[in-house]
Amino acid sequence: MNKVIANNDVNVFDVEKIRLDFPILSIKVHGKPLCYLDNAATTQKPKVVIDKLVEYYTSMNANIHRGVHYLSELSTKAFEDSRIKIKNFLNASSEREIIFTKGTTDSINLVASSFGRGKLKDGDEIIITGMEHHSNIVPWQLVAKEKKIKIRVVPITDTGEIVLEEFEKLINEKTKLVSVVYVSNSLGTVNPVEDIIKIAHKHNIPVLLDGAQAVQHLNVDVQKLDCDFLALSGHKIYGPTGIGILYGKEKLLNELPPYQGGGDMISKVTFEETTFNSLPYKFEAGTSNIADAIALGTAIDYFSAIGIDAIAKHEGELLDYATEKLSGLKEVRIIGNAKRKSSVLSFVIENIHPHDVGTFLDFEGVAIRTGHHCTQPVMDRYNIPATSRASFAMYNTKEEVDILVGGVKKIIEVFK
Repeated sequence: MNKVIANNDVNVFDVEKIRLDFPILSIKVHGKPLCYLDNAATTQKPKVVIDKLVEYYTSMNANIHRGVHYLSELSTKAFEDSRIKIKNFLNASSEREIIFTKGTTDSINLVASSFGRGKLKDGDEIIITGMEHHSNIVPWQLVAKEKKIKIRVVPITDTGEIVLEEFEKLINEKTKLVSVVYVSNSLGTVNPVEDIIKIAHKHNIPVLLDGAQAVQHLNVDVQKLDCDFLALSGHKIYGPTGIGILYGKEKLLNELPPYQGGGDMISKVTFEETTFNSLPYKFEAGTSNIADAIALGTAIDYFSAIGIDAIAKHEGELLDYATEKLSGLKEVRIIGNAKRKSSVLSFVIENIHPHDVGTFLDFEGVAIRTGHHCTQPVMDRYNIPATSRASFAMYNTKEEVDILVGGVKKIIEVFK
């Protein structure tokens, strides 16, 4: 088994060694080596994560929190150990602040449902931005229909940055929550969440961060940020699909009603009344996604051993290199030119639909994402139907960027 040893020296980063840890990177697509540049959609999994899933199902498979037999106790300990790993990774105050969910979308829906029922009333307002993923728009629209709240939207500039002055103007006595994406999945913009949180907290307004595209690229410390909620997906940080995290400040989580009802989130049930379990179990109804929660802890171990500083440095160099190369092609226009970006490069090619770009590149072995990226309001803002999006991870190389750029040049030549 390949194993990465932690190294705090950001100048030492062995991408070729890291690539050996990911079995899928050795496959061929249409007879060509896989060039996987769709990491904002999902990251590939290191062998240690795959092995952990196999280990769970072959040596400790049992339901958790409910048995006194050996396998149940083993499984429960591994599950709760993973929660502690994630608590430490985010620097939460307590493991009670770490809720296992299905992913970022589920986490935001949890807050929208519970905060909506527990804190919002008709006429209240929440603030989001013009670059939100649909998962940070639609849940609030559902709440708005039920509670008749108003959704206020912070505009974005031509370069793909929010206007902080406009954000502050939107705040009033009716504002009850700010919910904002940390890093845009379609523009790559790293939003000034520190400033947003400070401004909101001046008015005693809690802040939810969509961290789906942040935790794998940036050093995210929830206590330092002082965010009230943060949502993330395991599959975006080299873990399995179907597992995610909602971080929430303990005081706030205690004030909110449960999201779903059922086993494990109860303390006592009668036909007349139910009392609820303590945190974090109050928000974890039913049998959890045990195997994937445990494997997410393994992914966090793997990621942390390499080190976020080294990863961010490498990915930043890839983004700069790809931006320079694609910007040199006159037929290419990059969508999203914020001063602070992370790992996402969206572009359009003159007179060529992004879907054609994606199909052509696939036959070159290059996997990118094309479409609206679940950010249709962003596409409307730039008056385009879709973009082609390359997104980078720690195992990508400059040689892969060259393959991407070479494929784009071929597309331009062919469609001429």
